[in-house]
Amino acid sequence: MDTVGLGTVFGSEVLGTAILILLGVGVVANVSLPKSFGNGGGWIVIIFGWGLAVFAGVYAAASSGAHLNPAVTIGLLVSGADQYAPGVDVSVASTLVYLAAELIGAILGAVLAWAAYRAHYDDPEAAGTQLGTFSTGPAIKSTADNLVTEAIGTFVLIYIILRFGDTPTEIGPLAVALLVVGIGASLGGPTGYAINPARDLGPRIAHAILPIKGKGDSNWGYAWVPVVGPLIGAVLAGGLSHVSF
Repeated sequence: MDTVGLGTVFGSEVLGTAILILLGVGVVANVSLPKSFGNGGGWIVIIFGWGLAVFAGVYAAASSGAHLNPAVTIGLLVSGADQYAPGVDVSVASTLVYLAAELIGAILGAVLAWAAYRAHYDDPEAAGTQLGTFSTGPAIKSTADNLVTEAIGTFVLIYIILRFGDTPTEIGPLAVALLVVGIGASLGGPTGYAINPARDLGPRIAHAILPIKGKGDSNWGYAWVPVVGPLIGAVLAGGLSHVSF
């Protein structure tokens, strides 16, 4: 089996995660920004948009195993996997490369989504609502409950992925996409289902640094929840992935 270099891993994960976030943030922007043609499309459009974003991102990052999500990387690490993808051994260096690439790709994807909708983000009617297109937030603010929701949703994602194979591509992009849609339909209501630390943190960083008129703050007080919750879920999923019930 050929070894995949860490440079290839980095580029693959940056590209795949950027496409995931471009399309994911893009669908929320399309549904949420007041003057977009998709305005008012609703939750079903959003969850299917995110599912299709995963579908595209997995294909784009096939050479690195298409983690696209620090929770996937951590879940594989905790599960005791020998490789993150065919030819990519698990090590401190490879772990850090995956995590860095996922975050950078998420920031890049959010910036590209902003560029596509720039005039809509700057429209006075959108003032103060833009953050919700970039990152998640709770429907009812309750830190403990929000943390549990994110941990449960991510556990389902990572546990199912690990039970089917050692990498997301083992079960195919469509299967992962439909899993994301299913989690959103069932468990997405309380928090907007980040289930991916990079998916929330990267766009939140982009929101903070982009020159968006009337954007308001980036709600950093909540930002740790969609990072820590998914990591808890990933650790639990990785630890239980080889347990027979």
